Amino acid sequence: MKRLLLAAALSLATALPVMAQTVVIVRHAEKADASADPLLSEAGQARARALAAELADAHPSVILTSPLQRTRLTAAPTADYHSVTAEAVPLDGGVQAHLAAIVAKVEAAPEDATILIVGHSNTVPLIARALGYAEAADMPECEYDRLTTLHLLGEGQAHGIVSRYGEPTTC
Repeated sequence: MKRLLLAAALSLATALPVMAQTVVIVRHAEKADASADPLLSEAGQARARALAAELADAHPSVILTSPLQRTRLTAAPTADYHSVTAEAVPLDGGVQAHLAAIVAKVEAAPEDATILIVGHSNTVPLIARALGYAEAADMPECEYDRLTTLHLLGEGQAHGIVSRYGEPTTC
């Protein structure tokens, strides 16, 4: 079912104008502990592998994370599979500066790029909204399985599909 939703999103992307970006936004996988910059738990490592499997046919050419290791570790299996180097976008200057930097990097990417962004529960909805998907819902702290696929339409607008990947989280 999850692959079907991603396939539908990617099919929609091919039905729309040829030169348009697809952006996939996820939250980092489950943390090992509550420290400031934790590693991924075993469940988180499994989720990171599930993300790579989910995006196997998506061919992301740009991968953006925060500098925190939980986002980088979540992106790593996908980056390895597609031979892409993930880029950590600094958190300097606060959330608004981080969002602006991500939007600038998306805008600088090729028009036909597929971009993976791995963020945090407080940034994932904000990133989607900043890219033109006004319907992006806030994300509870306990949610790890949301996968938002945006097809950027230009003019600050995006069409979005929300699906799930990996083991379901219980909130």
